[in-house]
Amino acid sequence: MGITPEKINRINELYHKSKAEGLTDAEKKEQAALRSEYVASVRGNLRSQLNNISIQNEDGSVTNLGEKYGKKGTN
Repeated sequence: MGITPEKINRINELYHKSKAEGLTDAEKKEQAALRSEYVASVRGNLRSQLNNISIQNEDGSVTNLGEKYGKKGTN
């Protein structure tokens, strides 16, 4: 599903509220869950990008680094 703009807005709202007046326990739990989801999304996107990197060797051959080193897991 991924992180939506609405979820990013909510993360920011909770951050600003925490600095201004503090959060309730329920809001702290919501903030932690949203942050965890955001970090997982960033890691997944980065893993996907890294798994799609190829380099051209001096002899002209191409090595797909994702196939050689990556795709070991989702995180």
